[in-house]
This record gives sequence, structure tokens and C-alpha cells, in this order.
Amino acid sequence: MTPALPTVEAIRTERLVLEPLRVRHADEMAPLLDDERLHEFIGGRPLTPDQLRARYARLAAGGHNGWFNWVVRCCGVAVGTVQATVEGAAADVAWVVGTGHQRKGYATEAARGVVGWLGEHGIRQPGAAIHPGNHASAAVARKLGLVPTDVVDDDGEVRWVSAAP
Repeated sequence: MTPALPTVEAIRTERLVLEPLRVRHADEMAPLLDDERLHEFIGGRPLTPDQLRARYARLAAGGHNGWFNWVVRCCGVAVGTVQATVEGAAADVAWVVGTGHQRKGYATEAARGVVGWLGEHGIRQPGAAIHPGNHASAAVARKLGLVPTDVVDDDGEVRWVSAAP
């Protein structure tokens, strides 16, 4: 049986608060995400504040059934985003942490929080799509208990799945 989609809500971890994405977050997130290095493996370019507001408006409107997005905060400061794309009992999780906040375990902690929240709602098959050169994201995936497969998507990203049965 396919679990019903949950309603996105705030998630708290040991150090972080994951807030459901809202349009108002765009002004705060635009400077954090305005870094070409964050696009090295995902492509594209940083969005302008107006473009980011428009994107967040679309995402927050709920038109993307099964697509959940959060702003990641530590001590009240936005440090990144995390998202989950849910299909049935499976979910792909993705994370972005601003370069000034990397190497502090925020991506792992935020992604772990989302995976736990999804599990509480019956979505117990986490996965991720990671560029083969993105060693930092591969390390996060391993810490989540994911392992790489031989499946490569059209964007050249490797499919990672749960090592647990």
C-alpha cells in the first residue's frame, strides 16, 4: 500500500531547524545561494532574488505533489536547503549547504532529519542522485546508509539507494 503524502512541517534535529519553504525565504536565501561553486555539479547559475522569489512561490503553492522543500537553519541563520521528492514509499533526498557553512555536518544532519521524518510517514526507501565527482555529497549519502548503484540518469548522476533491505 502506498502511504498518503504527509503535510510538510518543521523538522528539528540536534542543532538544526528545517522550516517548510516559503516565498519570504527567498530574500534571505538569495545571497547564500549566489555562489557559482554550488552549481559545479548541478549545473545552471545562481538565481537572482526575483527569480528565486518566483521559484519559491511555485514550490510553496503546493503544485508539486510529492515535492517537499525546507530551509535549513542553525542558531536562527539559514545555512542551506534540503528537499525530498516522494513517489510511493520511496523518496529522493537532496541538499545544498552554502559554502561558508560547509564541513560542519549540516547536510548530513538535515538529510538525516528529513529521512527520519519521511520514515515516520511510511516513506522508508530513501535514495539520492549524485554527480560522480561530488565527493562531499557522496560522503553524506554514505552517512545516510545509501550505496551507489550502476544506474546513471540523463544528467550523468549516479543513483544511490538504501543499503538496508
